[in-house]
Amino acid sequence: MLRELQLVVDPQTGYHIESLHQYVHRHLGLSPQQQLVVRMKRRSIDARGKSVRINLVVEAFVDEIPPQQRVVELQYKPVHDAPEVVIAGAGPAGLFAALRLIELGLKPIVLERGKDVRSRRRDLAAINREHVVNPDSNYCFGEGGAGTYSDGKLYTRSNKRGSIEGVLNTFFAHGAVEEILVDTHPHIGTNKLPGIIVSMRETILRCGGEIHFNSRITGIEKSSDTLQAVVVAEQVKIPAKALILATGHSARDIYQLLHAAKIQLEFKPFALGVRAEHPQALIDQIQYHCERRGDFLPPASYALVEQIQQRGVYSFCMCPGGIVAPCATAPGEVVTNGWSPSKRNNPFANSGIVVEIREEDAQQFAKEGPLSGMYFQQSIEQQACRLAGGHQTAPAQRMVDFVQGKVSSTLPESSYQPGIVSVSLKEVLPAAVSERLRGAFKAFGQKMKGYYSNEAVLHAVESRTSTPVRIPRNAESLMHEGVNGLFPCGEGAGYAGGIVSAAMDGQKCAEAVARYFQHNNVWKR
Repeated sequence: MLRELQLVVDPQTGYHIESLHQYVHRHLGLSPQQQLVVRMKRRSIDARGKSVRINLVVEAFVDEIPPQQRVVELQYKPVHDAPEVVIAGAGPAGLFAALRLIELGLKPIVLERGKDVRSRRRDLAAINREHVVNPDSNYCFGEGGAGTYSDGKLYTRSNKRGSIEGVLNTFFAHGAVEEILVDTHPHIGTNKLPGIIVSMRETILRCGGEIHFNSRITGIEKSSDTLQAVVVAEQVKIPAKALILATGHSARDIYQLLHAAKIQLEFKPFALGVRAEHPQALIDQIQYHCERRGDFLPPASYALVEQIQQRGVYSFCMCPGGIVAPCATAPGEVVTNGWSPSKRNNPFANSGIVVEIREEDAQQFAKEGPLSGMYFQQSIEQQACRLAGGHQTAPAQRMVDFVQGKVSSTLPESSYQPGIVSVSLKEVLPAAVSERLRGAFKAFGQKMKGYYSNEAVLHAVESRTSTPVRIPRNAESLMHEGVNGLFPCGEGAGYAGGIVSAAMDGQKCAEAVARYFQHNNVWKR
């Protein structure tokens, strides 16, 4: 007999399978002789009351053999001789576009400017230890894109953009743990993502697709208003009837290339601020209303938002048990982000705290037109680098000191490996951003008692929340209005904001290419 149960339980029961089994056995009033198998379907945390409760949906199989453990079978076709589609970028949007093309019977040719995940690690180590930034291989560029080394959070509200379940199933089929199909806020972990990315690469290659690393696009050729070819490394020309442009939010050279070719671009609002780091134990105490989190609850997270002087100020990419990472993509700039390993077992919690940036904020770069936000963003990153000493050391200030306008005489321990240096962040950030952050931190302290604290350290600058440039496309065809065959895609084009939404946009663009090919009889050539 199968029973589906909705339960509200304590943390041990919610996160310890043997305790859950015993609880369900008692809940159903079963005798010791009756056999029971329990499977989790959904799990979420409710920390609103004095004691934390776990909401569960489980399946209980009583005196029957349940179906085999969850298996996801994806239908990938051999596409060795199929029509080719060029994909620029092997991040979530590019990889999921490639997998969807294979399902549709098209051959993906993926061009990635960076290195494969294993080779990429050496360049990440060089940033952390030697302050050396490789412009083509860093936390943003390389196999898996920025998502590979930015935590692996798989939560999105963008369920109208596509099938979230389909994206999660694809991750699970390529090696992610089953919990991502259960938890309300699924998370893979930076340490686990590289292996999953490799598995996706192997699927693409096994089916006949191609992936070329160290292949930065330096030119796009078109005849009249139709795409003809892409140029790699200024010399290799690859014919292209369709290009899915999924180069990510930090590919400034791509925006410059498109702008120089008079391909339409637009300014896109983004956000800018700092990365705030607290002791994880402090965030646990605030969120779980306890002195100690205990052995079963995961490290606590938070989400904060406030309107300050008619602008939104909000937390971004919150990483429990995480690490603040250096995410510059060129020498002479400092950029911070955050990530967590799968166990989220580091002693610090960090989150971007950012302020909404509009076109009027970048007026000193108005002559750059649609690229004004990009150059504004870059100028602040360069200022952070100059004030911190010209390397990857990050300017930092204690939270209360920042609000009160004091340079911190000492700084707490930080997870940011290149190191931090005491700087007045008022000298790094635009005045309008600093003022709003000051107001927000005090307001956040009212919402989360203890959050506004000098135990917290602010790292500058958090600037790559999203692209400052949008590559416009037709809402129905998903194709650029001015170039037939060009499909702007994912975060870098301004149509996604995270791993899952980028993956769904990649799938949508693959489907749009299939329709375009069908309409133009490319299948038959």
